[in-house]
Amino acid sequence: MKLVNYYEDTKSLHIGTMDNRAYYIPYPPDRKRNPVSGDLSERQIVLNGSWEFSYFENLYQVPEDFFQPDFDFSSFKKIPVPSCWQTQGYDRHQYTNVEYPFPFDPPYVPTNNPCGAYIRRFTITKVQQGYKQYLNFEGVDSCFYVWVNGDFVGYSQVSHSTSEFDISPFTVEGDNVLAVLVLKWCDGSYLEDQDKFRMSGIFRDVYILLRPLQHIRDYFVKTIVDDTCKRAEVRVDLEFLDQWLPVNGVLEDPSGNEVGIFYQEGEQLKLEMNDPILWNAEQPVLYTLILECPDERIVQKVGIRKIEIREGIVYINNTKVKFKGVNRHDSDPVTGYTISREQAIRDLTLMKEHNINAVRTSHYPNAPWFVQLCSEYGFYVISESDVECHSCVSIFGGGYGETYGLLAQDERFHQPILDRVQRNVIRDKNNASVIFWSLGNEAGYGPAFEDAGRWVKEYDSTRLVHYEGFCHQTGGHINDGTMLDVYSKMYDTTETIEAYLQDPQNKKPYILCEYIHAMGNGPGDAEDYMKLIYREDRICGGFVWEWCDHAIYMGKTIEGREKYFYGGDFKEFPHSGNFCMDGLVYPDRRVHTGLLEYKNVIRPVRAKLLDGQTGKFRLENKLDFVDLADFVKIRYELTRNGDVIETGFIDIPSVRPRSYADVKIDYRIPDDGIFHVRLIYLQKEKTPMVKTGHVLGYEQFEIQKAPIDWTEKSTVSQHDVEMLCYRQTDTGIIVKGNKFEYSFSKLTGNFQQLNYRNKSFLKEPMEYNIWRALTDNDGRLKDTWLKAGYDRARVRVYETFVEQVQGKVVIRSVLSLSAVFIQRILDIQAIFSIDASGGVEFHISCKKDPVFPMLPRFGLRLFLAKELEEVTYFGYGPYESYIDKCQASYLGRFTDTVTRMHEDYIRPQENGSHFGTEYLRISNGEDRIEITSDSGFSFNASHYTQEELGNKKHNYELVESGCTLLCLDYKQNGIGSASCGPDLKEQYQFNETEFVFQGRILFGR
Repeated sequence: MKLVNYYEDTKSLHIGTMDNRAYYIPYPPDRKRNPVSGDLSERQIVLNGSWEFSYFENLYQVPEDFFQPDFDFSSFKKIPVPSCWQTQGYDRHQYTNVEYPFPFDPPYVPTNNPCGAYIRRFTITKVQQGYKQYLNFEGVDSCFYVWVNGDFVGYSQVSHSTSEFDISPFTVEGDNVLAVLVLKWCDGSYLEDQDKFRMSGIFRDVYILLRPLQHIRDYFVKTIVDDTCKRAEVRVDLEFLDQWLPVNGVLEDPSGNEVGIFYQEGEQLKLEMNDPILWNAEQPVLYTLILECPDERIVQKVGIRKIEIREGIVYINNTKVKFKGVNRHDSDPVTGYTISREQAIRDLTLMKEHNINAVRTSHYPNAPWFVQLCSEYGFYVISESDVECHSCVSIFGGGYGETYGLLAQDERFHQPILDRVQRNVIRDKNNASVIFWSLGNEAGYGPAFEDAGRWVKEYDSTRLVHYEGFCHQTGGHINDGTMLDVYSKMYDTTETIEAYLQDPQNKKPYILCEYIHAMGNGPGDAEDYMKLIYREDRICGGFVWEWCDHAIYMGKTIEGREKYFYGGDFKEFPHSGNFCMDGLVYPDRRVHTGLLEYKNVIRPVRAKLLDGQTGKFRLENKLDFVDLADFVKIRYELTRNGDVIETGFIDIPSVRPRSYADVKIDYRIPDDGIFHVRLIYLQKEKTPMVKTGHVLGYEQFEIQKAPIDWTEKSTVSQHDVEMLCYRQTDTGIIVKGNKFEYSFSKLTGNFQQLNYRNKSFLKEPMEYNIWRALTDNDGRLKDTWLKAGYDRARVRVYETFVEQVQGKVVIRSVLSLSAVFIQRILDIQAIFSIDASGGVEFHISCKKDPVFPMLPRFGLRLFLAKELEEVTYFGYGPYESYIDKCQASYLGRFTDTVTRMHEDYIRPQENGSHFGTEYLRISNGEDRIEITSDSGFSFNASHYTQEELGNKKHNYELVESGCTLLCLDYKQNGIGSASCGPDLKEQYQFNETEFVFQGRILFGR
């Protein structure tokens, strides 16, 4: 098919389109009630549904006349619109983070450029013919040509923005034929290099709006709030199609009561108010603006609020704010880019339930109604323009300092970048939730962004301008950031952030547009960042990368396991592997433990123990606008040795935002044992997204710590003592008692068999263990750890001694761990003392050669019988916990199963550990193994070996071992967020050169 080549012409971005305007849906003037969110209008012809479709590998395969009304499309198939054609079985999926999926030759794209031809019939009645008919496409990737009844209407691009065409001259009364040709790639694809699966097609709503011949074309609602926040002016700047019209403007309060009637002066409406109810994310109060002009009504929700920066601090309504945010892509494992209102509300509901108050629309405008939902439900928004060209750093000879800003400094792409910024701002400008306009993401810096930023500041002075790319000097360009309101960074260390704040030359507020990378088992450093954010007013907050794992649902295996594919699974090139699996929720929106961690880190209350003996606590309100007494109920739990002994509610006094108050809990401290107080923060009143009583967070305080004996009492008779003995061979030691027989290997320095009352507890010999299945955050350490031989460390025993003293058999081994062609990693002296009851005390002293890097872990690995499934422990639970990922957990006595304790990451890795454990019991109801340690330990119980977890690419490929694998660890290395963030903080690194692991193992039957 021959086309005018607009798709490789940066000067022909939009042909035949209407000028940009704010998003709104008009209604007839006689409508009896105002619309609610999601209502259809009588002036809207929805074209969503089943379309005729044919996929072609390139333009040359497309029939020349496919857009003609009489074209025979019998060979076409049905396709739902909106949808992405890859999710419908056409083309193939491809995930890439940075690299372009095509050669770098801007503005040209591959000749073999896949296309989708769409045909849709629709009807225009005689009455509708009397109106202007505007055809709207809310999202098409990457560009498209439009015909109506065989006539060319126009062309457009910018995938995530609305394109509107006046098709009035082309329609007829009765049946009409709409034909659309979508190209997979265009020159705009160079500016759409976001970290995502690359999908194509008409993926958002399509509809026709019926408008009077003269009408309001655009409007801009501005709220001007005075310094006291007691008076406000609502101003509506109007733009008409061809001629001025009288407009009746009315403002209603949230109850539907009329606040006032606007005064029209030319192309502007004004209304002054006293004591307005101001909008914020905690109190998302919206007024209703009704614009009535001849034969049409437009209804707009309006949030009145003021945004400003004073002395490097962001204020909303004269109040300092913290953005506790998340980056969100439009992503679904089945529908891809196509996200319904219901899917979006599901995401926002989960966010509200987990204390998130802000969303960055990474890295493009979401559907136009998404920011309306954010205004309605209460979220701050960084509305990001559809601009990213990260792959400029990947060209041969390129890099961040050399070519990152290549397109931002290319005159050919100057107007396309400006166009994308303008389309974002103009479309979403009437939404209170939008606090920041973001110029784009990871596209370097240059004149295009400087001009775009200046345009935004001139067009909309009521909001803040954001762009992280300013911090990168590239290609010799001297960056001008005067039009940017905040200093934005990604993945800075806490130390780097503090250095920025301490430099007197830095005046702007600081924001983390991406941080605590949530890939796989993580993030592990959320609490450290949040403490700094709370401490420093000039840090206005941060946005976790990212909300959801991106994957493609591939159905179920024969065994019924869910299959998700990520980068490389479709044999595509290039691809970025599982780097798309970096969300706080799974693709199907099951919650990761990382989201639970973040939720508790950003809980609305933080408490401090003032006096444990008298039960005095200080409550600090971490909300910005709402009194704590109006927002939460606080339940307390008193626990002894992990068991709840009393619960009740605290009478909460008034605690204004960002202030504190002291409260007292009357309790009696037990005479012995471990005594904790846990405060649980509950939603007080039901909201549209959060139920009454929903847990918003909690924290725990240790009041008393006294030694206790966790294990079941066992009596040792004189006969038991007399029966205790041992015998040696050249390679081992057999220790026997009245109820047990243990086999110890002199070659491994560990037990080969542990038989208690004729029950063999070990399926394989015990091992010393320093390896773990690599987490995504271990990626940078992988090569170092492999080079150090940690994955293949072997035991070398130098000598073993055994003696029977004081009613115990004591085995001492001197050994080391080392790998092939590598020196000793650890020198170990292990002492195992077996008493007459069969109890085993272990005392393992280790010295690490300081030349070696931090250890993944150190401990013992036991291959237990698989039927040992029931788990009881006193430690940090109920969720997986690590030294730096434990905010969602608390010390308690928990009961679980080995099967349930597995956290089923789609890319398998270390999971399910519990640190700070003092007591562990694994049993099958009859047989049991118990472990105690006064100094604490970490444990992991699983049916999968660490080798299996480390070698398999997908969770559905995992094969159970036939054992219950029990890892008893002195310590594990921390989790961190180094998959994309900074290196693991030093205090969480397992870098000790000398340490002792000790505890006691008991058996019962």
